[in-house]
Amino acid sequence: MSRFVDNGAVTAAWVGLGMAVTIAVSFLLVIPIEPVYWYLALPAGLLIGYYANARSLRAGGPWSRILANALFAGLVTGITYAVLLLAVKALFFNVDGGYRDASAGGPLTCTTGADCVYKRYLAAGQGPVFEANGITDVETFTSFYWSQQLSNAGLTFLLSVGGALGGGVMFGVANRRKPEGAQAGTTPAA
Repeated sequence: MSRFVDNGAVTAAWVGLGMAVTIAVSFLLVIPIEPVYWYLALPAGLLIGYYANARSLRAGGPWSRILANALFAGLVTGITYAVLLLAVKALFFNVDGGYRDASAGGPLTCTTGADCVYKRYLAAGQGPVFEANGITDVETFTSFYWSQQLSNAGLTFLLSVGGALGGGVMFGVANRRKPEGAQAGTTPAA
């Protein structure tokens, strides 16, 4: 047990990091469905906040320690979640070379990176929406694009951390009695 969090919460933080990596690879790279990635941030946080206290044997423990364990594991999970979203977006934003299938109209004529991403959105019919919002060139598009990505990353971070705190509260409510013969805050022998 450390001064701020239990050893079980540190283990849970590593599990949360691995969980965030697994979800990112699954839903940003293998089957790229970004909204699923956003939607899984809350349940991932709930799970890791609960697990941080279960792993720490915090049954009947003080609320301050239960919430600290959940917050710590949630912060690690949330930061990983947000950073991976931005890293994948940066990768695809910077290497877009304008390739499109012939059925979609063939390759775009553009410079690799922001220019190709911008032209891809224009080809998809977003031009009038962009113009209505003052986006008329690659520079304004790039600024808009990254402000949206930072907003999405912040949302996933908040959902993960908020979920972790919720998971900690769920653990605290469901586990108010200490098991007979057990002390809160001790971890079992491996």
